[in-house]
Amino acid sequence: MPAAGLPSRRTVQLTALLALLVFYTAQLAGALLPNVPVFVAASLGGLALDVYLTHQQPGLLSLLGRVRFDVTTRQLLRDMLIVIGLVRIPDVPSDIERPLTFLLLAAYAAHFLSQAVAQLARRARTLPVLTRNIDTSGLRLTAAPPRLLARQPSRRLLRFSIPGTLGLMLTAGLDVSAWGLVGVSVTLLLSLGSAAWLSTWLLPKKRRANDQQVLTWLDGWLADYRPTVGMYFSGGQSSAYQANMWLSTLAELDGKPLIVLRERFMVQKIDATDIPIVCIPKVADLMRLEQSTLRLLLHPANSGKTSQVLRIPSIKHAFINHGESDKLSSCNPYAKAYDQVWVAGPAARERYQLAEVGVDDRDVVEVGRPQLSPIRPYDGPPRGAYTTVLYAPTWEGWDGNPGNTSVVLAGENIVRALLTDPAVRLLYKPHPMTGSVDPRAGEADRRIQAMIAEANAGRSGARPGPEAAAELERRTAELDRITTTAFRRSACEQERMLLQGTPEAGRAEQVAAATRAWEEAYWASFPEWEHQIVTGPRPAIFTCFNQADVLVSDVSSVVSDFLSSEKPYAVGNTSGLSEEQFRETFPTVRAGVVLSPDAAQIPALLDAVRNPGKDTLAQARRELKIQLLGPSDPPSIVRFNEAALALAAEAERRNERVARRAAEIPGQREDTAASSVEEGDLDTAPASGSAADPDPEDAVTA
Repeated sequence: MPAAGLPSRRTVQLTALLALLVFYTAQLAGALLPNVPVFVAASLGGLALDVYLTHQQPGLLSLLGRVRFDVTTRQLLRDMLIVIGLVRIPDVPSDIERPLTFLLLAAYAAHFLSQAVAQLARRARTLPVLTRNIDTSGLRLTAAPPRLLARQPSRRLLRFSIPGTLGLMLTAGLDVSAWGLVGVSVTLLLSLGSAAWLSTWLLPKKRRANDQQVLTWLDGWLADYRPTVGMYFSGGQSSAYQANMWLSTLAELDGKPLIVLRERFMVQKIDATDIPIVCIPKVADLMRLEQSTLRLLLHPANSGKTSQVLRIPSIKHAFINHGESDKLSSCNPYAKAYDQVWVAGPAARERYQLAEVGVDDRDVVEVGRPQLSPIRPYDGPPRGAYTTVLYAPTWEGWDGNPGNTSVVLAGENIVRALLTDPAVRLLYKPHPMTGSVDPRAGEADRRIQAMIAEANAGRSGARPGPEAAAELERRTAELDRITTTAFRRSACEQERMLLQGTPEAGRAEQVAAATRAWEEAYWASFPEWEHQIVTGPRPAIFTCFNQADVLVSDVSSVVSDFLSSEKPYAVGNTSGLSEEQFRETFPTVRAGVVLSPDAAQIPALLDAVRNPGKDTLAQARRELKIQLLGPSDPPSIVRFNEAALALAAEAERRNERVARRAAEIPGQREDTAASSVEEGDLDTAPASGSAADPDPEDAVTA
């Protein structure tokens, strides 16, 4: 929601389009009349507006690019009108037309030459694999060329055009042809210099190892590292959290872990970890894992590219999901493609059998939820003046079912009822994908945030001193320093890979300690009476669990995870089912309060939280916790590790049997997974956000 008094993004874009039209019209009128002041002002104003658009309005640039009115076209039109104006202005020397036209054409030719060299340089720097936390000194990686020259053709064209446009305007105003010729000559030399400078990245000194050498290096690294268990992940820009939640668990497993990714942009989306990361975009290259010691891949999510790695017969595959809920998406028929499906507890096992999606009960393994260990258990009713309520609704889902999220039909009623109680402190943490499918969810989310902001404005009380804010700033800087790598603005994939080599010893422990310190500083920086809106990756949902006395959510994995604390919770019912049907359909609801769309149950919920004697669901929560998450002994991480070792050992035994059979049949060998790769899978086109790592503006330039 735009701040009060500020224009909306659409208003700004429409204004910019109108201004662009006005400048071109005024430039044409000034050239034809001719009127020198109007001509000069419109020419310079149009160039300045275009420079602004390239920096501040990429969305509008993309729209203009779709109708073939990109930066190159706009600048060419602007220069053409300038030439017409100079010819029409009577005081400008008449002999300027031919040399000026020649220089302008040469400048554009130099621009396209520079762009061609930039494409070659970017292609030459694109690697068949990307890595993190791996020593890549053997690949001859080098720093990237300047971003303006290599990846920003729109900005390069406009900036290099400034000397030429200024020179031509001086010629129009002062009637001296030399200014225009010198200005356009400078523009020409800048583009030629750009092409020459970029071409040095094509020379042997700056050229990386070729694709075959890189793949051979990968084979050698896999042979030296000898990974045993890995996590395979493929997904979109907003899905990285599905993999990040498993990083700590993967790091605790016996053996040598590995993270295998498919999208290039995802390499930087994975949180700080010491685990080696390998991104292999092409299917044919992915099949090299068959020759490695990798015996088990864990899958936190389904994707179209998952089927590609399932072709490798030497590796066993376990689906671990990124959260369990009563939704049908937790029982996707795709799960039967894996060797095993790992679930938290008996409830998920029963869910798969009731769903009848083809998953054999013998392939379902109960391992608990090891990443829930940071969640603190229930320790009694609220002790302070305020009851902290966490409202963490899920998103609307792909199918648009009104029962998926409470945000649309009940969110505002829930928040209004909570804000009405003066002893409530509300933490609002919506799902990051809220509003991505149904605009109504996004609009409701914005209204809810406005309600919370208004409620905060009506509250007052003591605030932490300036030292609390200073401590948070210090802890944030420390955490950022440990968890992020500082890149130059011009850094490309290759340079990032070079800088993100072998991590320093003990970094994982440093990150954990810095995260705990940051969380303490974060909560200490706010007064206990102030409602909070948490929309970023920090603080994480589990940290919010520990702050909350009660949870309000939807049918989602959030409820199952929160139940590990045994604290009270409520679930919004916007499905249209009766409360009895709702509880019967969704087992995770059975130990919680069911909220109708009008949220009339909120006062009774808060009363039970503050007075445990009125909490009639405490025993039900303890029983449901075991049903959903399994027993506490042995710990979940122990059961998870045992399952990983057992499935990896099964893969090893299978491979030994196949090897013996192949040895007994002369001239025969097991068909490799690579031989089954269809011709259509051997694509060489980079994925979205990929090889060349272009800026968004590149998509709309010539």
